[in-house]
Amino acid sequence: MPRDPTLIGTVESVNGATVSVELTADSATGLTFVNGEGYRIGQVGSFVRIPLGHTNLYGVVSQVGAGAAPIREGATSPYGKLWLTVQLVGEGRRGGRFARGVSQHPTIQDRVHIVTDTDLQAIYGSGDLNDFVKVGHLASAESIPALVDISKLVTRHSAVVGTTGAGKSNTVAGILQALADPTLYQSARIVVFDIHGEYGRALRPWADVFRVDADPAKGEKPLFVPYWALEWDEFLKIGMGTLETRDQGPIQDRFAASKRAALKKFPKAGLTEERVTVDSLVPFSAHQLWYDLHCEMMATHLEVKGKAQSRDTWALEKDAAGGKDMLGDAMSVVPPTFRAIKDIKDDTDKVRLSTSTLSARRQVDSLASKLRDPRFDFMFKPGDWLPTLDGAVKCDLDQLIGAWVGGPQPISVLDLSGIPSVVLKDLIGALLRILYSAMFWARNRSEGGRERPLLLVLEEAHTYLSESQSGVAAEAIKRIAKEGRKYGVGLMLVSQRPSEIDSTILSQCGTIFAMRLANEKDRGHVTGAAADNLKGLFDMLPVLRTGEAVIVGEAVSLPTRTLIDRLPEERRPDSDDPRVVDRVQTETRNGTKIQGIPEGAGGWNRGREPGDYAGVVEQMRRQNPHYKHGNAKANNPDKPAEEGES
Repeated sequence: MPRDPTLIGTVESVNGATVSVELTADSATGLTFVNGEGYRIGQVGSFVRIPLGHTNLYGVVSQVGAGAAPIREGATSPYGKLWLTVQLVGEGRRGGRFARGVSQHPTIQDRVHIVTDTDLQAIYGSGDLNDFVKVGHLASAESIPALVDISKLVTRHSAVVGTTGAGKSNTVAGILQALADPTLYQSARIVVFDIHGEYGRALRPWADVFRVDADPAKGEKPLFVPYWALEWDEFLKIGMGTLETRDQGPIQDRFAASKRAALKKFPKAGLTEERVTVDSLVPFSAHQLWYDLHCEMMATHLEVKGKAQSRDTWALEKDAAGGKDMLGDAMSVVPPTFRAIKDIKDDTDKVRLSTSTLSARRQVDSLASKLRDPRFDFMFKPGDWLPTLDGAVKCDLDQLIGAWVGGPQPISVLDLSGIPSVVLKDLIGALLRILYSAMFWARNRSEGGRERPLLLVLEEAHTYLSESQSGVAAEAIKRIAKEGRKYGVGLMLVSQRPSEIDSTILSQCGTIFAMRLANEKDRGHVTGAAADNLKGLFDMLPVLRTGEAVIVGEAVSLPTRTLIDRLPEERRPDSDDPRVVDRVQTETRNGTKIQGIPEGAGGWNRGREPGDYAGVVEQMRRQNPHYKHGNAKANNPDKPAEEGES
């Protein structure tokens, strides 16, 4: 009987899902041929097949070794016993579909075979193309596409991890472009939290880009996050800071009272005053709240016998022009000018300090500072979502949420590069909470997550998801990671430092795209979070090529070493390495080779030229990398772009 060329060894021991395989003497060369195709034996990350009747068990090679015993007479190998360690990952009936998990285990002396391209085609090529998207091809077989199950990718959460320069942004952009295919997924809903403004160019054909100081000429839309859409804790952290325990209750009461007072201007809320809480989504004026709190603590009062301190007893200065009370202006964040207590003239004109017990002057001043600061206009002056002093607004949250998750494009990129870093983490948490609340409470509607799942993509996730942080963002993501599957809200975490992500959150990611990771701590964190026992496979991460990933988890049939498709240059994120030296161009003129620097070259080998550092400083001041020095359009972003302007 001729030898089966796919046979490489026999089972020697079984320990749970870990199987030890002793290689045959013919496998000592490390190479075998099947139907004219050569296959390397014993490659870490390669697959093996163990036939058990009508069922095939499949496993991944995680370790390769040879016995240390000295060479003995009649030994099959000069290196002693050759062996493999295999991690079982799934099974499939012959001619049927592959399924994860195993219903039976091999026994001693069961035969072990390599997995050929034909086997791989049966495993990876199965499934409806509507259910899978192609992200690349197998590193061991270019003809076999690497397919990802989008249902499990979206609802069971995922993570893309890898050191800087490993190809994470290209991988994420490629996945999102595939998910935004209008011929297959017309109702896809994806929101990208883009901290560094990398994805606008790559996703523009499929995405609406929202950013602070938006440039309409580039199709960008303004990013507004109305402060009144925040819950009490979120507003407090972003707007005021930490309060003393004794001040929390009184200021919280005034916060709720502001919403109740504004309710008459917002009947569509459908709430009675008794049902309004500090967390109710009711527009109110933060300017009026600041004004009232400032006056309560800082006002001076005329002492009137038999009359308690109130607005009627304010001791106000008079302006020099008309002798009118200097009441200030709440919308302009100008406080009233009160008379000092040294102005006492006689017993009929005594001026006293406020008797208020509040001691939150620092926090109220912080709120005033943010109300004045143009960097926070996206929140405290949010266009049509800005309430008047009595709480009336032109637009409700339905237009805002609808633009983010129900717009004409399947992807919304929230470009957060213009958000002040001091509030960025808390703001991300607030945005996540708003979106999740919308999907949660609308779960029985067609707009909810059950009918149309929502994918949230979080760039640089490690910056706000470490175990040491307990901010709004971390709490919101923990809730989504644990509960989001039931309500159609999925996460995709993108990070270059997975060890800094809370292990509770990372362990909830059903699929992991692990790219090159040199740091041992990062690799250990990823290995511990992966559902499969594939330590040997993850030990390969330091030597992966740029754009190569080990994909493990629920969205792939088998743990897969994949080469991610490289996107065309015009569809890549703005995250490529800067050019230090541009490649020299060579051309032939009259039979002579001439070398030259390409036109528009960057790097150190370009010609020396004068720099416009006045423009650099203007961009620093404006915090806008797209601003052009002397460009009238940049000075007035609402003005239509002239021909030739960018």
